[in-house]
Amino acid sequence: MLDTSHEIAIYLHRFHNLDLFQQGWYQLKITVRWDNDAHATTAMPSRVLQYEAPNFGCEGGGYGVWRIDEKDNSFLTQPFRIKYARQDVLLFTMVAFDLPLKGNEGPSTSAVVLKFELLYAPLLDNGSEFQASPDSCPAAVHEFRIPSKALLGLHSYCPVYFDAFHAVLVDVSVHITLLKAGSYHDSMKVSSNSRTATADVAHESTGGSTQALNQAAPSDLKQVMLVKALLDARETLIVELQKLGSAINRTVDLTEYTSRMNDTKLFDSFLQANQVTADNEVSGQGKPQNGPEKANGGLDFQSDRLPQNLSKDDVTRMFNISGDQVLHLWSTFLTFHRDNKTKIMEVLHDAWAKDRKAEWSIWMVYSKSEMPQHHINGSSDERTTHHVGHKRGSSLWKLSDDPAHMAAMRADLHRRSIGQMKINNRSIQDMQIFGDPSAIPIVIVERVLNTPQRSLSYNSYMKNLDLKDSVPSRIDVSSEDGKKPSSATTAKKVRDLKIVGHHLDLRLVRNQWLLLDPKIEFLMSEANEEKTSGDFREMGLRLAQEVISFLKKKMDKAAKYGRLGDIKLSFVGHSIGNVIIRTAIADTVMEPYLGYLHTYLSLSGPHLGYLYSSNSLFNSGLWVLKKFKGTQCIHQLTFTDDPDICNTFFYKLCKQKTLENFKNIILLSSPQDGYVPYHSARIESCKAASVDNSKKGKAFLEMLNSCLDQLRAPTTEDRVFLRSDVNFDTSAYGKNLNSFIGRAAHIEFLESDIFARFIMWSFPNLFK
Repeated sequence: MLDTSHEIAIYLHRFHNLDLFQQGWYQLKITVRWDNDAHATTAMPSRVLQYEAPNFGCEGGGYGVWRIDEKDNSFLTQPFRIKYARQDVLLFTMVAFDLPLKGNEGPSTSAVVLKFELLYAPLLDNGSEFQASPDSCPAAVHEFRIPSKALLGLHSYCPVYFDAFHAVLVDVSVHITLLKAGSYHDSMKVSSNSRTATADVAHESTGGSTQALNQAAPSDLKQVMLVKALLDARETLIVELQKLGSAINRTVDLTEYTSRMNDTKLFDSFLQANQVTADNEVSGQGKPQNGPEKANGGLDFQSDRLPQNLSKDDVTRMFNISGDQVLHLWSTFLTFHRDNKTKIMEVLHDAWAKDRKAEWSIWMVYSKSEMPQHHINGSSDERTTHHVGHKRGSSLWKLSDDPAHMAAMRADLHRRSIGQMKINNRSIQDMQIFGDPSAIPIVIVERVLNTPQRSLSYNSYMKNLDLKDSVPSRIDVSSEDGKKPSSATTAKKVRDLKIVGHHLDLRLVRNQWLLLDPKIEFLMSEANEEKTSGDFREMGLRLAQEVISFLKKKMDKAAKYGRLGDIKLSFVGHSIGNVIIRTAIADTVMEPYLGYLHTYLSLSGPHLGYLYSSNSLFNSGLWVLKKFKGTQCIHQLTFTDDPDICNTFFYKLCKQKTLENFKNIILLSSPQDGYVPYHSARIESCKAASVDNSKKGKAFLEMLNSCLDQLRAPTTEDRVFLRSDVNFDTSAYGKNLNSFIGRAAHIEFLESDIFARFIMWSFPNLFK
């Protein structure tokens, strides 16, 4: 019986507290199992390596020791105490799990699931003891799936994030290979004998009887495939060792070892056995034409074709030799990893980050459109610049003139295609995303190609434009499109609030931004908390003063220690928080800081107010607020704060230069959001405005053109302008009032972070 096992080595580098709500004792629990059923066999922790003494980041931060629970074959780290935000706990621990395969099963076709559990226990009164049985109920769980293709060799970064209520980052790397079962019972013997195994067995095979090989019964194909799997695992280890060594400028010398791994001598006897079989055709040189061959005439066991008439003794010899070779390479890798753990983690993290855009492209659709070179006018022939980036786009325009309806249909078609898709790759799959792919938000990114700013003296407002339907080709917008910041940048990211908002509303977006750039400084604005029903001008001034105070404090501190670099000031806003941000930027007190503006991320912001809102139920609610509560900001949003629309707050705000100083502008909208008009969130025209020849229609188009003028790139530099539709899975909402009036999607921007993860990691330079 040929027994093999997958060794899955999990290296726990760092536990980083992003946003845990509670102080206390925390612990990580890890289990590994097959993915074929709920009661699948679990892997057994075979050994634990403590690379260095752990660093808990605070006094008295550790308690007890790590342990292995034999009841469920799980590994539990040493409990550690979390006291501070942004606290780092350096674990420096590698645990290896042994997941056996039976010889009669052949290589596995099932995936493997890694399960990480976060265990929590509150501090006792004296704060020095860990509460008994903290692992009775996990606080959060994060699972990953390893496809069967990756089980022969994988070296990957694996970030464990848990969930929105337990925002931590555990830096983990996963390393997998296939080993001969029981290899580690005599690892020292392997290191001395594996290098000479090839020559010894080749000599033994050559001296054997060809007739005996012919008389032996053919081996089972699955056992032959196990041998090939070991050879594939060997090749993967060699390639990965050389790749990692090159990446960290540390060459791993495998010359002596690889020179002895020529399969020609090893399998000479098997080749001779194939030569004399009656059913093989023999070439003029006496070699079979239908067998897998190398260029030098030797048998190639790296190919997909293998001899089918090998005896059991032949297969056993091959199995033992290749198993010893893989073990030697695996031991070499673990030693190399231990000596260079931090650099290897950095290399694997960088490779993971570069792959995000490609891996998450399943849920992202890219298109492009051109910024109108002239003013948009009120002609009934005018169409919005909202393009459809697939072949059926033209027919969709004929079905409906409503861009929000078209966007929803487009996302629904894409979601259906994902439901029928078979995801088949070798990467570790995050089950928060890959667990139910059709339930993940669809993000449609439209890159608006900017043209230089037109001359202000040019006014084509009353000219007729013939804008024809067009379907642009689908493109990928690379992350290099953004302006690359200096490595010494001190970035200040600021956000504000929706109506009746809280300063932690956008903490999920903040956490994703911190994962991308841990060095940034965040201000979670509290200046307008419980004060968002008054005049936007007052709210904007309060925010501006809060931002200036924050900036001065950070700048003075950095200057004191001589570390003040280029300042990049970015804003994130949700709903009417975007109006407050733009009002703050328009205030004269912000003028000295406009040159620092970098990225503006708007989540469903009503940039053109509530003119032409099509949600009658929501409009009725606004009318009630104005009628019975006299809410000033609602009057301003609906242009009823002055009888003359040209004297209203919003009309004047759009005329001010609130956007043109940002280097990157990203407008997120959702066609499912009934609280903010779709065209207002995207800063584009709508059908109702295009046919309205009244003073209101003309004022709206003036506001729109003024905003578009600000979004056009200056002649001296590029500006990245993205419109992005986020389409949530509405089936999760059910049929209720929130989904009916469009509130569910509006709030989902605050309760989900997957869309932010997709956008930020696909365009990282815009957020650094």
